Amino acid sequence: MLKVFLATLDPMLVLFICMIIGFVLNKLRLLPENTATVLSKLENYVLLPALTFNTFMKYCTVASLKEKYMLIIYSCAVVIIAIGLSYLLSGFFTKGEYQKNIYRYALAFGNCGFMGNAIVPAILGEEILYEYLLFTMSLNLAIYTWGLTILIPKGETRKNPLKNLLNPTVFAIVLGIICGLLGVEKYVPTFFTTAIGNLSACMGPVAMLLAGFVVGNYRIPKLLCNIKVYIATFLRLFILPAFFIGLLFLARADKMTMTLTLFAFATPLGLNTIVFPAAYGGETETGASMAMISHTLCVLTIPLMYALFTLIFQ
Repeated sequence: MLKVFLATLDPMLVLFICMIIGFVLNKLRLLPENTATVLSKLENYVLLPALTFNTFMKYCTVASLKEKYMLIIYSCAVVIIAIGLSYLLSGFFTKGEYQKNIYRYALAFGNCGFMGNAIVPAILGEEILYEYLLFTMSLNLAIYTWGLTILIPKGETRKNPLKNLLNPTVFAIVLGIICGLLGVEKYVPTFFTTAIGNLSACMGPVAMLLAGFVVGNYRIPKLLCNIKVYIATFLRLFILPAFFIGLLFLARADKMTMTLTLFAFATPLGLNTIVFPAAYGGETETGASMAMISHTLCVLTIPLMYALFTLIFQ
């Protein structure tokens, strides 16, 4: 168990150092104020699409889809349950409807994209990242539709949630699947695949630089004083992933499905609970507190959860 814990801790510490660097850069005012916006666009328009396209182009085949289709079915079931639980639990944290939506989003979704996509290949290997991306397709669908919609305050103009799916990451997934099924990779020049691979490798570090930079906009002592955020973080990092793994075990899901569930749902609270309230002039300290506390604690909780998981399901 200790060996697994230490092996998992190493890549987590690498990402944590990147977060600290982003935080320090903000506090020392070494980068412009719009750095968070630039890094966010870089992640969403270049690095994350590069990672998803590269992975699906390499590993997506007709045979693999036939073999792994249950991952998508299991993940859809877990997402539906997660959203239902978020409505049930959010009422214990606050009375205001918009604040409830912030907690609903945080309890339904971890940072399965930026964080999960970075740690899965580091711990389990690049080939398993393909399975993880298949598993999280339903999570991303829910995030881009229901998730982003509830973060827009009531009374504000809301576009059709399905339009949120028209984004570079979704396009990269679709294009990657098509290229994978057609076996395009063997015809692609080496310089192109190398460039895409190098961009993919930047996704995790840049995401954590972004997280650190965003949190650096706030006073740390104030972010540490919200007891409700600690409870939400405990649910996010421990209770909810353990609950979903237990359900999948009862449903006789295979070990890999449960492993992917762990890395998808034991990830920290994401940055959308800061970005969206800020865009509409809402309160952002709750989201910032969630991001800082959960991203800091996950450095230890993810290795611990994975070590316990491997001990139980040997």
